[in-house]
Amino acid sequence: MGGHRLVLATHNAHKVHELQQLLADADLDVEVLSMEAFPEIGEVPETEVTFVGNATLKAEAVAAATGLPALADDSGLTVDVLGGMPGIFSARWSGQHAGESLPRAEKDRRNLQLLLDQLSDVSDEHRSAAFRCAAVLAVPGGQARAVEGSVTGVIVREPKGHNGFGYDPVFRPDGDERTLAQYSDAEKNAISHRGNAMRAMIPVLREALAQA
Repeated sequence: MGGHRLVLATHNAHKVHELQQLLADADLDVEVLSMEAFPEIGEVPETEVTFVGNATLKAEAVAAATGLPALADDSGLTVDVLGGMPGIFSARWSGQHAGESLPRAEKDRRNLQLLLDQLSDVSDEHRSAAFRCAAVLAVPGGQARAVEGSVTGVIVREPKGHNGFGYDPVFRPDGDERTLAQYSDAEKNAISHRGNAMRAMIPVLREALAQA
């Protein structure tokens, strides 16, 4: 399958490396490009109301603009007692701040604190939640294919751990006493919603490349 190129709809070099490793482990010879290779393509507005919808928007827009297969993902935290929120609003749960000029760490802190405040009166047995991720592969002239991955757990009452971002410090996966922010990178990748979605995407990608 040599010679195939795939655009990952992100500027995050870590995500590109992660996918490249996953493809290599699956014996797929694919060159993964990030959006850094296509500076003329701007950000795709995420105007849908589901993870799959937003990932599809990004994947289809990038595939159309580059003429190459494109893979995009969208993810967030869903809390059962909040009716599945923050969901697609996970990254901006505490609102827009000064034209989004705040540092990522401060946005994360505000989002996390608002979530804890909202759940302050909720008993432990009702604090179930899940991180969910949708990954979508779009091929120029073809139909987009979507897969999903998740990890279930509960929201703890105070942040623990420093190896994570977003809501990781307050999310404790089922079957463990640690939060995701107390996991090593390798441990987190092995169970994460994004890791699970990307692993589920491998057979879809293999089929698409075989048909290319």
